[in-house]
Amino acid sequence: MAVRVSTADFDISAEMARLTASDTAIGGVALFVGKVRDHANGEALAELTLEHYPGMTEAELERIEAEAQRRFQVSASLIVHRVGTLKPGDNIVLVIACASHRQNAFAAAEFLMDYLKTRAPFWKKEVLASGEARWVDARESDDMAAAAWESAQG
Repeated sequence: MAVRVSTADFDISAEMARLTASDTAIGGVALFVGKVRDHANGEALAELTLEHYPGMTEAELERIEAEAQRRFQVSASLIVHRVGTLKPGDNIVLVIACASHRQNAFAAAEFLMDYLKTRAPFWKKEVLASGEARWVDARESDDMAAAAWESAQG
C-alpha cells in the first residue's frame, strides 16, 4: 500500500512494475489515470491548480487505501496525486489496485477514485483561457457515486 502527493509527474509503467514485481498471487490489476482536460464546462482551460493540506492529505489517502484493502481484498495498491499548476494533457492522478481477482481490483480502483473525487482534501482552481479563475466544487454525480459506496458498506 502506498500513497504519494507530489508536484512531479509519474511514470505509469515504472509505477506498475514496482507495485507488481514481487507478488505472483496477483491475478488482476486495475489502473486509472486522470488527466487535465483542455476544457471546463464548455470553455477553454489554460491551467488547473491543485492544492492540498500536507500531512492531512496523505493521512486521509492512507486511511481510504486501507479501507479499500479491507473491503476488496486488495493485495497491493498505489495512489499518486499531483499538486501544483498543471496544463491540459498533464497527468493528475494514478490509482492502481491489485487483487487475486479482477472484480476486486476493478471495484477497489473505482472506490478509490470515487473517494478522491469527493472526499480527499484537495482543492482545484481552474484558470480559463479568458483569464477567469474559479474554484471547482464536487459534481453531484461524483457525490452520488461516493454515497453509493457508503450505503453498500453494510
